[in-house]
Amino acid sequence: MTDNLKRAPDDENETRNVLTFQDGGRCRVTPVAKFAPEVALAVVETLSGIVRSGHKSPVATRSDGDGVVRAQTFEEGDVYMLESPFDGYFADRYLMDFYDVNERDICSRMHLHTGLRFVRMMTGPDTRIRVSSLSPFAVTNVEGVTSFLPKIFIDDVPDTPDSVPVIRHNLIVDENSWVDMQIPRGVSHQFNAIGPHAVIDSVHPEESIETFREKMSGYKMMAQTIFLAEDLPNAATCRDISGPLTGQLRP
Repeated sequence: MTDNLKRAPDDENETRNVLTFQDGGRCRVTPVAKFAPEVALAVVETLSGIVRSGHKSPVATRSDGDGVVRAQTFEEGDVYMLESPFDGYFADRYLMDFYDVNERDICSRMHLHTGLRFVRMMTGPDTRIRVSSLSPFAVTNVEGVTSFLPKIFIDDVPDTPDSVPVIRHNLIVDENSWVDMQIPRGVSHQFNAIGPHAVIDSVHPEESIETFREKMSGYKMMAQTIFLAEDLPNAATCRDISGPLTGQLRP
């Protein structure tokens, strides 16, 4: 049975053993479009600029009347909550400005969320996003509509307990691309940007539901995360965008 509920509601570094964890499903990926470099850069920089402005804002960096802090930080980058849940609508929406793993020399960890997620990944020039999961990706490929397919390959999860090998499935969002991904609740995933121009537009359709279900004290993205590693791995474990090809998988 998938262990995807919080044990300590407000713990921002709760972990599970990657050797015993099992996904309850798999991530579904939809390639959407590729853009000219100048167009992609304009979109990514405009959206990441909103995040940066949010983190400089005295209003966005403190709790509002509902106890929501719009400017937050996650392992992959800084986030800004465009809209929080409200009565009759239990989803929220984040923008995330990715860190460049080449600058930090570390990768984010494999993790899962206590609620389902929708993420729209966008890259600019000289930038790619490596997405990883313990389960194979389902990639939508509609003939005559889908104009490109992302590269998929496998490697091993780094730094596993007792060095027991665990297969990791990887998908590359190429530069100047727009790729959507739906993440079921409790399914492992990992994002790392290789390059300076990457942003995610993310919708969390269970935000208020999971907050009440897990008895969390507030809308804290890190507290709605369960990690599958104790420590952040070094950049060598996520900056490579090549490996044994596994082909393309349809839903």
